[in-house]
Amino acid sequence: MIKVGIVGSTGYAGAELVRLLLGHPDAQIVWYGSKSYVDEKYANVYRNFFQLVEDECLEDRLDDMADLVDVIFTATPQGYLAGLLSEDILSKCKVIDLSADYRIKDVKVYEQWYGIEHKSPQFIEEAVYGLCEVNREEIKTARLIANPGCYTTCSILTAYPLVKDGFIDPNTLIIDAKSGTSGAGRGAKLPNLFCEVNESMKAYGVTTHRHTPEIEEQLGYACNQEVVVSFTPHLAPMNRGILATEYASLNQVTLPDGSVGYPTDEMIRNCYKKYYDNEFFIRVLEGEATPETKWVEGSNFLDINFKIDPRTHRVVMMGALDNLVKGAAGQAIQNMNILFGLDEKTGLNLAPMFP
Repeated sequence: MIKVGIVGSTGYAGAELVRLLLGHPDAQIVWYGSKSYVDEKYANVYRNFFQLVEDECLEDRLDDMADLVDVIFTATPQGYLAGLLSEDILSKCKVIDLSADYRIKDVKVYEQWYGIEHKSPQFIEEAVYGLCEVNREEIKTARLIANPGCYTTCSILTAYPLVKDGFIDPNTLIIDAKSGTSGAGRGAKLPNLFCEVNESMKAYGVTTHRHTPEIEEQLGYACNQEVVVSFTPHLAPMNRGILATEYASLNQVTLPDGSVGYPTDEMIRNCYKKYYDNEFFIRVLEGEATPETKWVEGSNFLDINFKIDPRTHRVVMMGALDNLVKGAAGQAIQNMNILFGLDEKTGLNLAPMFP
């Protein structure tokens, strides 16, 4: 049985970790960490866990937690783990960080986009970017996993095969993404009040959103070149979900008949199949079906499809996932399963919720 500690268990991502781990046959939560609810019963914070969780919240003490658990999940704001992580902690247990502290390899880029000083840059190089379908082999032997963000997981995986195989020019990539309000966390914020969000849609973080360098860096690794993208997130009036619609110019390639031209629909579909046919959690839809957030809600699935625009020689790529599951807690548990040699579906083989 894998003993688990959760730092920040009373945030939205932390609560989703609890929900999923309660159904995991090989894991047991032994430490419900919290900054705001110390000594309060966890089920009083989230009443959906009444009679399911009897534990009280404990302080977020990483050093003490590391002595008791096999893996620590840190569902905390940026900068928290970087200020506390030590070699002693990593020598005792695995750490899966849901913040951005170790996702970006260039510490200067991290400090520029997040506006804070990185307190433990010595661990950045060894941290493995926990995009399971791309970095599975590196994850298996890691001590520290940088769990990807929700926008980034959706944006990267939706375009990854076409970037990797050179079907698109990655520097023409435009990502238009929508997120439910849970992506902003549980803290009270004026822009997230019901009357501010309901019956409305807005762009935010235009040209400045912190997930931009993460997307660029990872897609750059895929094609072995520097990548610059346009990424614009939007706040949608829903609880959960990410929908990314991505546009890029097609490259001319060698066609099956030996001539040079733009890739066909069949070539693009085969490219997705090449990378994702054996990936349980990535569902490449058939025909004209377009991904919808309601068909992935509550699950660890990412739904993808595409459409070629022959008039502009561009391809429109679409992806949808649940920002709290595949975009956060679910992917973190998928990483845990890989780390401990379990079937990746363990505890995550859940059908999406509907309605």
